[in-house]
Amino acid sequence: MSKSAARKIEKSADAYRSIGEAAAELGLQPHVLRYWEGKFAKFVKPLKRRDGRRMFRPEDMQALRAIQTLVHDKGMTLKGAAKLLGEQGVESVTLGAALIVAPAESVDAKPMTSPARQLQDSVRKAFNAEAAPEIAIDGRGLETVLADLTDIKRRLDAARFRKAA
Repeated sequence: MSKSAARKIEKSADAYRSIGEAAAELGLQPHVLRYWEGKFAKFVKPLKRRDGRRMFRPEDMQALRAIQTLVHDKGMTLKGAAKLLGEQGVESVTLGAALIVAPAESVDAKPMTSPARQLQDSVRKAFNAEAAPEIAIDGRGLETVLADLTDIKRRLDAARFRKAA
């Protein structure tokens, strides 16, 4: 059977999948699945054949879908996703029943967002903001800034010299 014929065959939901098949089904790269396998060892336990190839079981695929939902769609960190899966289970995430809330430190707790998502939002806002008005600095202001910078450079050079000695 040729490779193209093998690709056209649809596998049942109960069939085991190789790492390439699992990655293609999820729209991810195989190295991501290997990484998640290490980070979520409690939930993703593919069988390994004698030749070392991973075969993902249906429950592994369900766990990978839950992880993908939490990390890629909800913007959670891997640590946060692992904690939520441990507390509420894979099935609650895949069914959409998982409660994803920030720790109740205050009454006005906001939904969790990852630091990466916050950085993306701040960069997006900065590029969408209107141009800042020009600040007029007279010659004396520039001389003061230059003097401060020269002083800072002198101190850094002295500290570097002391450290090298």
